[in-house]
Amino acid sequence: MGMVELEKTSGGDPREPRRRAEAEGCLAVAVRIPVRIVVLVLVVPVRMVWDALVVGGRFLRDTVLRPVGRALAWLGRAVFVWPLVGAWRYVVVPLAKGVAWLGDVLLVVPAVWVYRWVLTPVGHALAWCGRGVGAVFAAVGRGLYAGLAWLARYLVVVPAGWLYAWVLTPVGHALAWCGKGLVWCGRGLLRGLGLVVTGVGMVLYWTVRVLLVLPALALWRWVLTPVGRVLAVIGREILDALGHAWRVAGYVSRAVGRFLGTLLRWTVAEPARWVYRSVLTPVGHAVRDTVLRPVAEAARGAGRAARQALAAARRTVREARADVRRMLFGEPAKAPAVARREPSAAEARTLGSSTTALTKD
Repeated sequence: MGMVELEKTSGGDPREPRRRAEAEGCLAVAVRIPVRIVVLVLVVPVRMVWDALVVGGRFLRDTVLRPVGRALAWLGRAVFVWPLVGAWRYVVVPLAKGVAWLGDVLLVVPAVWVYRWVLTPVGHALAWCGRGVGAVFAAVGRGLYAGLAWLARYLVVVPAGWLYAWVLTPVGHALAWCGKGLVWCGRGLLRGLGLVVTGVGMVLYWTVRVLLVLPALALWRWVLTPVGRVLAVIGREILDALGHAWRVAGYVSRAVGRFLGTLLRWTVAEPARWVYRSVLTPVGHAVRDTVLRPVAEAARGAGRAARQALAAARRTVREARADVRRMLFGEPAKAPAVARREPSAAEARTLGSSTTALTKD
């Protein structure tokens, strides 16, 4: 019943299973129900174990692996990345800039100066000398080439032409005539060999066809094809049964999980919440109001009394030390008072008097 409802809720026409059964035949219908029952019995425990492992893995990931990974990432940055970045920024880069400046001063600038003021003039001088020597060698080479060309013409080309015209050409014509005869003989031999090979091939073809191909074709058509179709139907039904069983096992696992969650909630979470709210919270407030606050007030009063006692003791010690210093060394000499105020209105300069505060006695 549950499987039929699952197939109906999966979408489509309700008459589709009947059409599928009529199209597939009695073999698929006979195999489907037992296979689905067996697969459902085997898959439900596997799906429940899988869902439990998934929940445990997510809990482990959220509570253990992710914080540990963040801590390891921070530790890796603190141990490896930040020291390397600091070393690169404050050691390697300044050192590289210093080395580059030294290289520019000690190598590039002297090399540029040597290239500009030494190698370039020397190169121009050598190029001018090379052009002169090249002109001399070119003139000598042209003379030698003309002499060698005349000698090659009359010592090699003219005798070779005479040899080709009066010796090699007649010999080549004779060899060509002999080759044509050999070609005609070879063609006859090849035609005979072709007829022999064709006959042997036809005999081998019919032998292989009768002894191997026709039995193999009959085996494929009348044995392997029906067996393959039966195995394909069984395999398709097993795959469909696995899919249905996996979905049904998911529903069962979800129902079991909800039941266990509800059971844990009403047996553990709700009693614990009630104990915390109804028992522990009032007891904690009572302990805080009757014990912790008076103890804290007493501790603060004791601290204030101790601080006042310490301040009085320090003041007494300072006064005793000042009395001992006065008895041993006497009163310290007082510095004369220095007037640090502005001159009064009577001492300041006025418009009707020629005296000022600087010239007045």
